[in-house]
Amino acid sequence: MIDFLKRRLQNKNKTTIGFYNVENLFDTLNNLTTFDDDYTPDGKNQWTDKRYTDKLKKLGSVIAQLGQNVSKFPPAIVGLVEVENARVVKDLVQSKYLKKHHYGFVHYDSPDERGIDVALIYNKQFFEYLGSKTHAVYLENDEGERDYTRDILEVTGHLHGEMVHVFVNHWSSRREGVEESDPKRMIAAKTLKKGIETIRDTNFNAKIIVMGDFNDDPTSKSVKLIENEGFINPMNSLWDKDHVGSLTYEGKWNLFDQILFSKNFLEQNTGALTFKHAEVFNKKWLKVFKGKLKGSPFRTYIGPWYQGGFSDHFPVYAFLEKED
Repeated sequence: MIDFLKRRLQNKNKTTIGFYNVENLFDTLNNLTTFDDDYTPDGKNQWTDKRYTDKLKKLGSVIAQLGQNVSKFPPAIVGLVEVENARVVKDLVQSKYLKKHHYGFVHYDSPDERGIDVALIYNKQFFEYLGSKTHAVYLENDEGERDYTRDILEVTGHLHGEMVHVFVNHWSSRREGVEESDPKRMIAAKTLKKGIETIRDTNFNAKIIVMGDFNDDPTSKSVKLIENEGFINPMNSLWDKDHVGSLTYEGKWNLFDQILFSKNFLEQNTGALTFKHAEVFNKKWLKVFKGKLKGSPFRTYIGPWYQGGFSDHFPVYAFLEKED
């Protein structure tokens, strides 16, 4: 019993942080100000309370398992994208596998026309919330009118007693083509860069974590813009060495989901959080097990066809350790 308690106390020095694109986590209500009609019981996707509750349970089971093989606790913080509103985030943290861990959450409504937002959930045992704000990403369409997209979320708090700043991102998709949409992601990257600079104007040695679905790989120039601001991107080795991805498109893997750390997370100072390594959570049971999509993330929908899966993305996560 003493050995067990000793190991458990040691594991308290290890913590997991995660990021998850949860693939259109909508409630079943029709919001008249956004294009969410497909995600209603009478809509194209026949999005019922039963399907909604089942998705919440599935997502919660995944989040609860991130990093438990090392830290023995659910993640301290998890960034989320493709959530419709505060209600769905609240329902998620109160779902079957997360409820007992008493997660808090941070969410703001974004101006995105589809009505999808970004959010952060945090385990109150390991993260003390101090404050938050959003950074608007200003895009324009071909007519010079504003093209509304997701805000970047900034959250500040004490992670295991150490102040950190966390940015949660969901940059513009490649739907209209990689080259055509690339300028939009560069604008998002520059918006994020400005937010980072603002923090460093006050505290040059601030510890900063950047996470998100960047709709670009680790080698893309938008992500490299942030890495070159004094960050390490542990996803580089996953992508370069084994081409491990977090999603597939037309049979090809991409690693759009990433977590970056300011370089001071490599400093091994007593009492400080130090970065150890990062992974893609791609367990066998999260994958399609047969057919042409075999091995891809087991998603909720393929087009209008309900599959009953988790998400079209695998989550990513990283381990930090508090130095003795």
